[in-house]
Amino acid sequence: MPKIYERKLTPLLLKEIDLQRIVLLTGMRQVGKTTLMRQIFDSINSSAKIFLDLENPLNQRIFEEANFDNILANLKNLGFSLEEKSYIFLDEIQLAPDIVKAIKYLYDHYHIKFFLTGSASFYLKNLFPESLSGRKIVYELFPLDFEEFLIFKEKKKSREKDFRSKAQGKSEISFETYKSYFNEYLEFGGFPAVVLEEDRIRKRQILEDIFKSFFEKDVKSLSDFRELRKLRDLIILLANRAGSKLEISKISSEIGISRETVYSYLGFLEKSYFISLVYPFSRSLDGEVRGAKKVYLCDIGLLNYLGRLGEGTVLENGVFQCLRNYGHLNYYEKYRGPEIDFILNNQIAFEVKVKADRSDWSRLKRVAESLKLKEYYLISRDYSELEGVILAQDL
Repeated sequence: MPKIYERKLTPLLLKEIDLQRIVLLTGMRQVGKTTLMRQIFDSINSSAKIFLDLENPLNQRIFEEANFDNILANLKNLGFSLEEKSYIFLDEIQLAPDIVKAIKYLYDHYHIKFFLTGSASFYLKNLFPESLSGRKIVYELFPLDFEEFLIFKEKKKSREKDFRSKAQGKSEISFETYKSYFNEYLEFGGFPAVVLEEDRIRKRQILEDIFKSFFEKDVKSLSDFRELRKLRDLIILLANRAGSKLEISKISSEIGISRETVYSYLGFLEKSYFISLVYPFSRSLDGEVRGAKKVYLCDIGLLNYLGRLGEGTVLENGVFQCLRNYGHLNYYEKYRGPEIDFILNNQIAFEVKVKADRSDWSRLKRVAESLKLKEYYLISRDYSELEGVILAQDL
């Protein structure tokens, strides 16, 4: 049996076992949702539990009863009972959207605890009726950040919690110890199956399979787009412009689709977790870029598979994967002026560099203080002793 590695969400989901609400775990395909839910399922010390994969049509049929009470009879035949606190785990809920009413009924009338997984927020966040408001909590699972990457490599690294301590506690010995792992992370990303595979050729094959699966299953089953080749072309274009601001009119012209279609495609790709859009930061709208969003791909490995990018752009995407765990991200750019790659929670500025130097620090300090941001850091891939520099591998 393959080893199960803990994710950052694991402790939070374990606490959900004793809380009376429906838990929905969502995210892109192959980020580890099923494995994580199996881990939670196995930790429950109760015989009144069942795990059903809704990719199996027979499991879908269990819930296709006009009388929802009959569902319990169907489950009883599989060994499920209500003799103690009961748990139902449903994997790939988006494949059977009609059972949501049954879930609500069983939750309300029998106090059954539900854990659900699904692959696309595009579908899932509109799947549950307003009547479930207050009854559910949604968790999002992403590809591994570098901290989780090291756990999967069984090379767990101690790290400081706050950014100031990260900047002050740099160690060249630690940097050299984890340098090759971070380089691997920047090349192949954080999909669990890719991380656990040792062979480089096989890693690329898995990334290819992940992209094919996304396109064949999520795009074709969850969208009603007619010109899928245009969507494919947009994905490749976005991969090659990752970390850049989106110019919708230019994209529309290059691909040969309307602006409205571009927005529709972007909305789908964002809500199915394939891309993330970062909005501009502003204390005042005057003189700043209005509404132009930056785009980042869901995973660095997929980014390298689909595009040809410089090391600075790849690093920036990797930093994004790690920083988003800390809260909400924006970027800042004054018209024809200096920029800041990321501003976290409207409070902390970060500028990403392959190799940080003093001029980078002076520039960041000037811009950040003009925005009344009291905390700001350079994030460097290469080792630097400069004050105010955080090593990318320490995020």
